Amino acid sequence: MSDDTQDTLLLSTKSGAMGYRIVKFQILPATPGDSNAEHCVKIYKLKQSSPFDDDINFSDNTLLGAAIYAASSSTSYQFTPMSVIFDNEVFNQDIYVTHKDTQSGSINYYIELEMMRLDLNENTVATLKDIRNESPLRAPMP
Repeated sequence: MSDDTQDTLLLSTKSGAMGYRIVKFQILPATPGDSNAEHCVKIYKLKQSSPFDDDINFSDNTLLGAAIYAASSSTSYQFTPMSVIFDNEVFNQDIYVTHKDTQSGSINYYIELEMMRLDLNENTVATLKDIRNESPLRAPMP
């Protein structure tokens, strides 16, 4: 995945009866061993507008997960990949993966989903959450 790009993972169905939960989210640079890299990859419930940023805002209720990877040739700045997943979140619509790299290079990502059949109530709740998130009247989280 190149810098400032977005992938769409098509998961929605006509009935919305299939739900998903992220159980694993990992990233790996396309060129391992790059001496300078700062990658931020995020998973959202809604399509995002470009240009993408590297700010991770946990109060954004459309954010499902975030991962960062940074490396430098300087020994004072070494970092290992870190991922945060909101694993209690069940969704039944498409998800969107964004990438921002403040240095240069591409990134690979791996997402593992748990698939579950939703009953009518769970389906309704997941769908209503998505509708609310898409609403232009949605109030920003404090």
